[in-house]
Amino acid sequence: MDHSHTTPAAPRPPRDPVCFMTVDMENTAHRTNHAGREIGFCSAGCKAKFEAEPAKFLTAIDPVCGTTVDRVTAGYSIRHEGTRYYFCCEGCQKNFEADPARYLNQTPFVLPPKKSAPAAHEHAHHGHAHALAPASAPEAAASGQWTCPMHPEIVSDKPGDCPLCGMALEPMVASLDDGPNPELIDFTRRLIVSALFAVPLLVLAMGPMLGLPIRSFIAEDISRWLELALATPVVLWAAAPFFRRFWASLVNRSPNMWTLIGLGTGAAYVFSVVAVVAPQLFPMDMGHMAAKPPLYFEAAAVIIALVFLGQVLELRAREATGKAIRALLDLAPKTATRVWRGADYTVPLAEVQRGDWLRVKPGETVPVDGEVVEGHSHVDESMLTGEPLPVEKSAGADLTGGTLNTTGSFVMRATRVGAETRLNQIVALVGKAQRSRAPIQGLADRVATWFVPLVILVAVLAFAAWYLFGPEPRLSLGLIAAMSVLIIACPCALGLATPMSVMVAVGRGARSGVLVREAQALEALSRVDTLVIDKTGTITEGRPELVHVIPMKGIDEGFVLSIAAALERGSEHPLATAILRGAETRGARRYEATGFAAITGQGVKGDIRNAPALLGNRKLIESAGLSIPAALGDLLGSEAKAGRTAMLVAHAGELLGLVSVADRVKPGAAAALGALKASRLTIIMATGDSRGTAEAIASELGLDRIEAEMTPEAKHQLVRDLKQQGRVVAFAGDGVNDAPGLAAADVGIAMGTGADVAIESAGITLLKGELDGILKARRLAAAAMGNISQNLAFAFGYNALGIPIAAGVLFPFTGWLLSPMLAAAAMALSSVSVISNALRLNGVKLEG
Repeated sequence: MDHSHTTPAAPRPPRDPVCFMTVDMENTAHRTNHAGREIGFCSAGCKAKFEAEPAKFLTAIDPVCGTTVDRVTAGYSIRHEGTRYYFCCEGCQKNFEADPARYLNQTPFVLPPKKSAPAAHEHAHHGHAHALAPASAPEAAASGQWTCPMHPEIVSDKPGDCPLCGMALEPMVASLDDGPNPELIDFTRRLIVSALFAVPLLVLAMGPMLGLPIRSFIAEDISRWLELALATPVVLWAAAPFFRRFWASLVNRSPNMWTLIGLGTGAAYVFSVVAVVAPQLFPMDMGHMAAKPPLYFEAAAVIIALVFLGQVLELRAREATGKAIRALLDLAPKTATRVWRGADYTVPLAEVQRGDWLRVKPGETVPVDGEVVEGHSHVDESMLTGEPLPVEKSAGADLTGGTLNTTGSFVMRATRVGAETRLNQIVALVGKAQRSRAPIQGLADRVATWFVPLVILVAVLAFAAWYLFGPEPRLSLGLIAAMSVLIIACPCALGLATPMSVMVAVGRGARSGVLVREAQALEALSRVDTLVIDKTGTITEGRPELVHVIPMKGIDEGFVLSIAAALERGSEHPLATAILRGAETRGARRYEATGFAAITGQGVKGDIRNAPALLGNRKLIESAGLSIPAALGDLLGSEAKAGRTAMLVAHAGELLGLVSVADRVKPGAAAALGALKASRLTIIMATGDSRGTAEAIASELGLDRIEAEMTPEAKHQLVRDLKQQGRVVAFAGDGVNDAPGLAAADVGIAMGTGADVAIESAGITLLKGELDGILKARRLAAAAMGNISQNLAFAFGYNALGIPIAAGVLFPFTGWLLSPMLAAAAMALSSVSVISNALRLNGVKLEG
């Protein structure tokens, strides 16, 4: 409970810390000096007790709020049942007097039930209340719901398959407790089984075409039954999830990729089973020299194995999207240190309540949102702002859970816990933005909505035409025509058109430092017209460096830097690190400082070579009685306008000059941004830094629009506003604070040198962290989408040509009916063509 913001009370008379009697310090004969502090007593007996155990009498713990109270200056104390209790304020004392048992019987681990929690005690003389009663900390409402990654409008209270596309539903909110994806485990097992059966089946079926006398060695009849035996486990067991989704697509009247897969593989398998079990149903001469009807077991099995391969790769990619949210959740510590009645207790984070007092030590993460009540430190808030400089925190300052305490120790009061914290709100934003995307594979599904019914209609019409008007054997010829139509319309080429191009493009991008995590990122990036780009770590290096050392006339530059470095050697602040690194690089002479002290909001001071030295802002120098020349004052202003942090240096009562530190623009950033602007991209720089610094960087790089002092939520809203204006938005960033913007954009581009959560929230990662990688990614996206379009056109072209031929349109003119074997060959040829075309992406030039 921070009282520093209230009106100061009148000075209290000192008291005997042993008996609480008021002491007249001017007249008492009983006094002692302890740790540089003079303490008075009412008697020699109290003095002797204190000197025997000073720690026992110096401080006490307020039993109501847990505050450490100075017994010498305490203004509120009562004796209860033979024990004296001290209080930080009148409000705590009154609450204790009203119900002592309530406060004396509580422990940090036994809290009042939420439904019957007593009212929060009030500090009446401060005019505000501090809640100590437990408060609810609800988890996200969606944590127990599942949704479809392709159709986010589908929401279910339990896992299952999407009724529209058949994809497995996934949790709406990822959790740190999430185990392995059961569908990924199941499909991986089915992929292995499919491959183990499909490979020997393929060798057995295609061996004679390669000159291998396998079938003659085994015998043809045995080979046919062996093919049936090898294909059956693949089709009836491994592919069971496919056929379940195929059936659901029929029941739900939503034709999709599973409809095509079910029809193609089912037709090939059923046709082949009939050909083995009842070959007499087919005419002996089916357009080839074989004595028995052809089999297509290998086509069904290989197609199923390939589909499983694609599904496993997709599931792994989808599972990785949850890592973004888990990385955010992992920012919060698992436990917190609760301060209660003078002692520290480690408790699980879930048990932290609003109003709890928590201790945060150097290097620890702030557990929840709150405010500092005592202590002083610098907190690294880069997860929110993306800026490299820790922010000073003292009593009354706001804190955000997930930020990192750097140097000092402090006690905070929790104000928002659980789902209320800013970190969890950012988690919700990232999760919602991720679910709003539509995968690129949706293109194939959109086509399938009319393609699948058309194929079925053609197959039915072909069978009917042959059965009604064809020559004998009409039934067999009708079945052959229908099966040929379904086999040639197998979705193998259609299914490979997108993933093969994406697979090759991903490999090509990786060789140039462009990592594509999500296929839809390529589609979106090829259409982007607006680029929102973060400053720190994206445009700039992301760490401060010494830029200028400007001495006063007659002063040596090296001496100025040596004094500054000596004072900063006792500090862990990033600005100090920059100065020390600069001093080492420039070979500055090393001095040692004694009596180092940090002056909040001003700078540091110490003694160097037996003379006082100062390093800090104008206020620090002027408070030491030194005047700042007008020219140097103007220089301070120009450094600030240029986005640099300038610090004045003084020694032995003389102003020496200044040193300035800044986050440098990355080499090549200006050229890369210029090239992006030339490609007709609208570029907006969004940063959590000050407007002055942002304008300085924008001026240097020739950027027209900037958005400064932006929170993660503001970046997210900026992207949403741009998208509502009809723009296709890419967001490039590297920090935790960029995660909502990266996830909300049509395509997120993360710097590989940045935070893990930024990388996990983005569809594309630039491994080298350089801006020219965005140009490479744009070229790659354009090439990949062009290749995908070619593949789809190629695949549909084969189907458009092959389906009528398979139906028998050439028979009246040539007397020739396409056999299922040739249909399978056409299908295989279309797949080979698609793969060959996709491999051309390996030669795409991304550099220059």
